Amino acid sequence: MMFIMPMLDGRVNPDCGGGSHGEVRVVAAAAKRRTGPTRDGPSSCLRCLVQPQQAQALLELVERSTSTGVWAFDLVQGRLQWSDQLALIHGAAPGYAPLATEPFTHVVQEQRDALASLVRQCERHGTPFDTEVQVVTLQGRRIWVRYVGRAVTGGDGRITGIEGLVQEVAPHGHPEGTLLRHTVSMGGAMGSGEAFATIDPHGRITYVNEKAEQLLGLPGAGLIGRSIWALFRKRARLKLEEQFRQALARNASFEVAEMDARMAHWLELRAYPFGAGLAVHLRDVTARHKAQEQLVLLEGSIARLNDIVIITEAGPFAYPGPRIVFVNEAFERRTGYAKEEVLGRTPRILQGAKTDRAVLDRIRSAMEQWERVRVDIVNYTKAGEPFWVDLDVSPVWDRERKLTHWVAVGRDITERKNAEEKIQYLAFYDPLTQLPNRQLLMDRLQDAVAAGREGALMFIDLDNFKVLNDTMGHQKGDLLLQQVARRLRSCVSAPDLVARLGGDEFVILLEDREDKPLDPAEAAHAVSHRVLSALGEPYVLPGCLHHGTCSIGVTLFGREPSAMSELLKQADLAMYGAKNAGRDTVRFFDPGMQLLATAHAALAADLRQAWRDKALQVEYQPQVGPAGMTGAEALLRWDHAQRGVVAPSDFVPAAEETGLIIPIGRWVLETACAQLAQWARRADRSHLEIAVNVSVAQFRHPDFVDEVMRAVVASGIEPRKLTLELTESLLADGIEVTVAKMGSLKDMGVQLSLDDFGIGYSALSYLKRLPLDQLKIDREFVKEILTDTNDAAIARTIIGLARSLGLDVVAEGVESEAQRDYLARQGCERYQGYLFCHPLPIERLEAFMDALPTPEPSAAVK
Repeated sequence: MMFIMPMLDGRVNPDCGGGSHGEVRVVAAAAKRRTGPTRDGPSSCLRCLVQPQQAQALLELVERSTSTGVWAFDLVQGRLQWSDQLALIHGAAPGYAPLATEPFTHVVQEQRDALASLVRQCERHGTPFDTEVQVVTLQGRRIWVRYVGRAVTGGDGRITGIEGLVQEVAPHGHPEGTLLRHTVSMGGAMGSGEAFATIDPHGRITYVNEKAEQLLGLPGAGLIGRSIWALFRKRARLKLEEQFRQALARNASFEVAEMDARMAHWLELRAYPFGAGLAVHLRDVTARHKAQEQLVLLEGSIARLNDIVIITEAGPFAYPGPRIVFVNEAFERRTGYAKEEVLGRTPRILQGAKTDRAVLDRIRSAMEQWERVRVDIVNYTKAGEPFWVDLDVSPVWDRERKLTHWVAVGRDITERKNAEEKIQYLAFYDPLTQLPNRQLLMDRLQDAVAAGREGALMFIDLDNFKVLNDTMGHQKGDLLLQQVARRLRSCVSAPDLVARLGGDEFVILLEDREDKPLDPAEAAHAVSHRVLSALGEPYVLPGCLHHGTCSIGVTLFGREPSAMSELLKQADLAMYGAKNAGRDTVRFFDPGMQLLATAHAALAADLRQAWRDKALQVEYQPQVGPAGMTGAEALLRWDHAQRGVVAPSDFVPAAEETGLIIPIGRWVLETACAQLAQWARRADRSHLEIAVNVSVAQFRHPDFVDEVMRAVVASGIEPRKLTLELTESLLADGIEVTVAKMGSLKDMGVQLSLDDFGIGYSALSYLKRLPLDQLKIDREFVKEILTDTNDAAIARTIIGLARSLGLDVVAEGVESEAQRDYLARQGCERYQGYLFCHPLPIERLEAFMDALPTPEPSAAVK
């Protein structure tokens, strides 16, 4: 075999005694058999054996006989040369060559880049290449060729060019009816992994390859000369002989499958005529036949499946699509179509208005790529009823990887989809009001912030909604929320979002959009006034007419970057600003609100740490009567390392908001009871009482009464020595529960005092229902009692009211003898204030009491 390559590097073969640029060298791979030494080693020049004209003629002969053309590219001169045979392979006239700037113009588009990359590697690094690509001839015919190339170097070792050959894999011009033409066009079956044989015009075997010997179970010597049909089972031999003889007589191809003589395998024979007889390809198709035998059973099984099964042809993919060749009984039951109505038609008959176009495009794209695809899709019954199907579409291949069919298996998932839609709705909508919930609000707000749109966030809270729930019941509260939702929705336009966060909290999101441009501030002003007006109208509830109001907080966004959580916090702060301004109003967010909220959060964090570090302490301020000290009030104190002494009016609200007031209040109560137990063991102090302040949150805790009882029992004190001071805010709502709890404490023997009387919810009608022991006059009325006639009148009234109800009275904030004397003249006999003593830690209080004159026992005991 000869390897032919044109040399364009201008080199001279020393054995040839010279040469010219562009001459063709024919290198013999078997040149080792030449006699005489050579300086070229194994690659010696055939020109030493033949004349130049003969060498050129021999090269052309080799090119024609092997369907090979040669090419060369001179990198120095930028010139591309093709041989005449290479031009002929491309359907061009002799002398044709593409432009050097577009050397791969005939290579199909999808393979040009890969081939160009190989050529560049050869040009830069001298890397040879050998690949197969498709080219398009000038007549438009696509053919497969083998592209081979190597680098050409100059005397200095630099790459000066590239040379190579192009060989047609299945030569179009090779004479038909020849064995070579057949084996080449069939992929070289004689040397391939496929079983292959040839027979003469009498049906006798003339050649078998190794694969055929293995398949037929006999060596080549035992097969040559035998009739090919004798290798198959007896009952098939006559039929096979007739088919072979007819094919030989007609010079025609045929294909057949039969069982071999050993009754072990089904063999497929594909016979093609050539000049000396027939070329026969053999293949073991036993598995396929077994599959065919099971096909009837499989078809019967598929027909009885509960899942819908549709089988279509492989193509076409274009409209109208593959035709249906099989449907099972489940298909007929679910769709209402009979098998005869759909066979030969396409699955398009199942599509309808709700069938998603994008899903159909996804199915088509997968089919065009011969890939499996699984989708959820809406199909329609014959009656037009939509239903959801989980559809799995898979390609079916034969052994040659040829696509034959598509199988679609569908499961009715309508119930699941309905459940998913319900879950999806519940995930993003409030079931009571049908409004979007927090999640959907956050998603919309996220989109608006990410897109840089300006807008307004309005936080709406119903005023005194809890009173309605507690007094009229949750059912009427729910009806009210539904009416509120409808009214809020009527206050905004369609693109605006109204959401319910929970409880009686609602949010409106206004956005400046291209389809609805607006000025956020102006829009928020207008919408907020519409909301105040709409929610201020009476609500018709079963059995009553309810009047309500709301408080609105507004924050604007989009002008500066803002986090969603910050926007909600700002709107919430603004809403509380509206609450503090008297409710039934609107407030816009002020950065000062944020500073105040931040400071409040820092204070709450410090308080939480102080509670963990046990940095809080209890101080006691004496309460004094006519005969001396009668007891003390336990007061919570906090001395912060950096803040200094923090006033209770600052940190107690933070404790209530964070819930710390529950454990802190329990600790103060237990501490006071323990102190009472210690005093009870001393005769001079056993008469003393301790008053403990109770917050609204602490009193309303479900376990409060039990906690008081446990503290009293654990300390072993007399319950009457413990006084619980309650605030008037307890009377604002839930009065029935309040009265019941106070009654339980009273039954226990604990004394109850109404603290700061006169400055809060002073509903006198409630006083006769409350099981009180004491009223405390607030220090605000005592401070100017000698100079302000109003304060003096209020103090006299409280004292008179208490005496008429049989209640004890304690005046707070007494700082002068004159104040005490005035109060005494009005009938108040117990006092508390700086006139007597400041609040003191227990150690200093003990020292203070030790310095007091010892009272008469009869006067000291209450």
